[in-house]
Amino acid sequence: MPRVLIFGCCAIFLVLAGTSLLQGQEVVDRIVARVENDVILLSDVQELKEYQELVNGKSESESAILDRLIDQWIVRSEAALSRFPEPKDAEMDREVSRVVKSFASPEEYETRKKQSGLNDAEVRKIVTAQLYLINYLDSRFRPSVQIDEKAIVDFYQTAVVPRAKARGQEAPTLDASRDLIQEALVQSDISEQADRWLKESRARLHVQKFLEKGSK
Repeated sequence: MPRVLIFGCCAIFLVLAGTSLLQGQEVVDRIVARVENDVILLSDVQELKEYQELVNGKSESESAILDRLIDQWIVRSEAALSRFPEPKDAEMDREVSRVVKSFASPEEYETRKKQSGLNDAEVRKIVTAQLYLINYLDSRFRPSVQIDEKAIVDFYQTAVVPRAKARGQEAPTLDASRDLIQEALVQSDISEQADRWLKESRARLHVQKFLEKGSK
């Protein structure tokens, strides 16, 4: 579910990254969407774009990222209304560590982070915000998920076994795979429920987009 950034800024134009003393140039932020009485800024889009480039080596289009930020606004707004707790420091540390360990080495992570233009504080902010949303969606939809034995067996036979064979490996037993398969199916169901809920929620919101068509 695959992430939210900071909203609620009232200024229409903000100066970013320095002043006119910086090579005589001003970098000006702007509103790219209004969601109810809140706004999403171009800098929000750019920051998530940089994070995607860090962890995936590429990013979605700015238009797709804006849609993702609108969905994240919906989740965060409902989570805040329900007073859903923010992640604890230890949980945030684990998640940041997981991101770092997804790279071949700490050195590769540092190189990619530098290329993306993000610093440690920005990475932690984005990871924490995304973790908050993931935790909320899990708490909201997991209780209604029901996975039967047939679904587990079908997944084992159509996904686990063929994948092992394609790698020239012996497939693990069904019993050894059961817990992982069940969790994968639970996550898939949560994602489907969340997608339906977001679609319904979007239809009830007043959303205006100001991002140019074809933005990449």
